Amino acid sequence: MVGRLFGLAAVVLGLCACTVGARLAAPPNLYLDGTNYPSAAVPAALRTVRPEIFYITDRVAERADGAVTGYGRARSQAMAFGAATVQFGADDWADLVARTHVDRRGSISRLDLAGVNERVRFDAVPLPSRRADGALRVEAAAALSYDLGRLAFQAQMREQIARAGTGRVLVYAHGVSNDFGKSMTTLANLWHFAGRRSVPVAFSWPAGNGGPLGYFRDRASGDFSVYHAKEFLTMLAQMPEVEDIDIVAHSRGTDVMAQALRELIIYQRGRGVPPKIGLKTGTLILAAADLDTGILRQRLLSERFSEAFEQVNIYVNPDDRALRLSSFLTKSARVGALKQDDFTPQEVQRLAKQGLIHFIRVEGAGSADSHSYFRANPAVLSDIVLALRTRAFPGGTLRPLDQDADGIWVLQPNYPLERLPDLEFVTER
Repeated sequence: MVGRLFGLAAVVLGLCACTVGARLAAPPNLYLDGTNYPSAAVPAALRTVRPEIFYITDRVAERADGAVTGYGRARSQAMAFGAATVQFGADDWADLVARTHVDRRGSISRLDLAGVNERVRFDAVPLPSRRADGALRVEAAAALSYDLGRLAFQAQMREQIARAGTGRVLVYAHGVSNDFGKSMTTLANLWHFAGRRSVPVAFSWPAGNGGPLGYFRDRASGDFSVYHAKEFLTMLAQMPEVEDIDIVAHSRGTDVMAQALRELIIYQRGRGVPPKIGLKTGTLILAAADLDTGILRQRLLSERFSEAFEQVNIYVNPDDRALRLSSFLTKSARVGALKQDDFTPQEVQRLAKQGLIHFIRVEGAGSADSHSYFRANPAVLSDIVLALRTRAFPGGTLRPLDQDADGIWVLQPNYPLERLPDLEFVTER
């Protein structure tokens, strides 16, 4: 019995450590032709090596001398919105642009979290309510106080939309074993590579639990955060200034976002509004999705989940070591480690006819980045950037992917990077 418990602990520790191991490994640079990064299109206000990016979180705040300095892994019933300053490893904007134009031998810049500024704190939920006229109604004072938080959040977002000169919002949701700083620096990479033509907001949920059961605690925290994710996306969609909301989710963050989006889609249909219109959703990217394939079929495919988006790109790696462990622990196949026989050819063909859901198989993602390849593999990162920047579907000249006989797009390790935006991968401590 002791031996079994020890073996299980080792498996779970391996799963929890998957992102940490990838974090310590030096990722490869993107090799591009040095001409395509749209530096001239970046608004003047955003041409800095110390930009502000934004977050909304239901992690418990960490404080020093009464000021918020960061957020931990414990859960909070109250959401907080704020700005985080990140520091790229360059002297000035010109230096950063110059470093972006590198070949495979170029150096890797550093990216650090330099500061946190909490700007809005919402009231804790559930709000107090009472029964009246046969229904539960939130008390008027509590409803007003919560609405003031919503209006303050929207005022902050409105200011940033004007500053960025675009109504497009880029949302990032991280996976298990990620701390607050990691979620911010990963978002900063995605936003920078995509040309800084959006307002970047991380939905940072309370992950990062350690120990043999850390993975399961993080999974439970993801379920806890679904309500707050729904509130966040709803507040964004209600703003006239917001045009499109692109979402990139990784690992267990895909489940948090998928659950929230599914419930919002049902709500929009119930009120007679096409989900794409009501939610203002653009491109959805699910990388290394820690999602049960059966649940994907029933909840997402059967309920026409994809019609709420311009396109859904699902990156899969059959050799994903972390998702193999997740499959072992949960006794169910995971979408991000999709194998050829997990979906029938007929199912894939039906998806192809819809023209919205694209399964993209990653080839050659080594053991070090078998789960974190979306930020460590130059070909995958470049394809994600192109999907966000150009809105192109796979298979064209802008996203030159091949399609196999079963309708799965294949992203080879020799992806022709010279066609891609000129960006260097920026890593963090």
